[in-house]
Order: sequence, then structure tokens, then C-alpha cells
Amino acid sequence: MARKTGTTRSTTKARAQSAKPKQVRLRDKPVAFYRRVVRFVFRGVLIMIVLALAVTAALTAVNPPTTPYMFSESRRLAGVNQTWVPMEDIAPVMARSAVAAEDANFCLHWGLDVNAIQAALEQGGARGASTISQQVVKNVFLWHGRSWLRKSLEALMTPMVEAVWSKERILEVYLNVAEFDRGVFGVEAAAVHYFGVTAQDLSATQAARLAAILPDPKGRSASEPSSFVRRRAASIADGAATIQADGRAACFQ
Repeated sequence: MARKTGTTRSTTKARAQSAKPKQVRLRDKPVAFYRRVVRFVFRGVLIMIVLALAVTAALTAVNPPTTPYMFSESRRLAGVNQTWVPMEDIAPVMARSAVAAEDANFCLHWGLDVNAIQAALEQGGARGASTISQQVVKNVFLWHGRSWLRKSLEALMTPMVEAVWSKERILEVYLNVAEFDRGVFGVEAAAVHYFGVTAQDLSATQAARLAAILPDPKGRSASEPSSFVRRRAASIADGAATIQADGRAACFQ
């Protein structure tokens, strides 16, 4: 009987111990917390990527109704002047002039011009290295201003836009959302504003002058060009002719 009682007590004790919840060691709590944070961040990044892909895909056929910068300027100025025009209604020389002025290797890169970036770094950031594709990503999806966060997002999103959009679509969007003067956005509004013609009727000189003011649209004028703008426009006109002759305009013509 004593032997049976001892066995019963041992069994009861074992069952009681197994019924107790296992204690989580204190050092395991931070690990579990960090894992939850990593999972949360990963899911958030994944959702953002999916949304970005969906919006980018939609904008292959749908024109963006506005941009963050255009929206802020519209609120500040109580309205902006912009009329969207398809690529076929823009003078080909205007497209070539914009590429010659802002990104001569537009047809040769995949969104980021590595050679231009390297040259900019060697000059200590004194010159810009943003491609037309990067400027489109900044204008359509992001915000203006210098910050590592914006530049990082821009560098991540640009190859995605290049993969989804055609080069012609990228340039079409660029020409329709670029700022040309205070409250004047897009090449159609700019052509009317400065020269009283449509974007389709721009001459080579007019197109070159519009391209020349793109880096500083509020400080330069296409209709009353300074000596600098005249010289810059002449250089752009030569560049536009050059990229047409050597095939660097083939991807959008």
C-alpha cells in the first residue's frame, strides 16, 4: 500500500507541474518584441510596394490629376494654369530640347545615370545628377526639398517606374507636370503663356528657351530671356539636333 501511495503522489505532482504555465524568461521578451516590430515593418513596406506598383500601373493610362507640388502651389496661389496634352500634340523638337537640356542619355539608362552620379560626387555635389525619370518620380509621387529620405525613396521608385512605363510615357508626364513659371505647369500652358502658341506649334528656338528655364522657372523667362538664357538655349538647340542625329532620341520619337 505504501508503494502505491508513493506512486500516486509522484504522478499527482508531475501532473500539477505539467499543468503550470511555462514561465517566459525575461531575456526572451525583447527578442519577441523585436520580431513583432520587424514583422510589422516588413508588412508595412510590402503594402507600400504593392500600392506603389498599383498606382504606377494605373498611371500608364490615366493622367495624374495633380502632383503634391502643384497642389500646394494651387492652394498658395488660388489656382494654377495647366492643360494636359498627349505626346503627339507636343512638337517633337520640344521633347528633344527637354532631353538635351536635362538628360541627354535619357534613352540609354534605366532611370539612374550612374556616370552622371559619379561625376556629381567627384565635384562634391556642385552639379545635379537627377535624370528625367527621377524628376518625374519626385514630381508625381514625392515632394520637393532636399532630404535623404526623399532621395532614397526616389532612387527606389525610379527603376520601378522605368520598368512599368515606356520612355515616351515618362517624357510625356514630365512635360505635362514640369513648372515653367509662377503657377504655370506643363508645356501647353507654358507655350501659350510665353509665346501665344500651342505646344504643337513651338519652334526650335521657342522649345530651346522653354527647356533653358526648367532648372529655375521662377527666376528665368522664356519670352524675355537674359543673355544667359539665350546662350543656354542656343546650346540646347545644338544638343537637340545632336541627339536626333546620333539616335539618342529614338526611344521617344
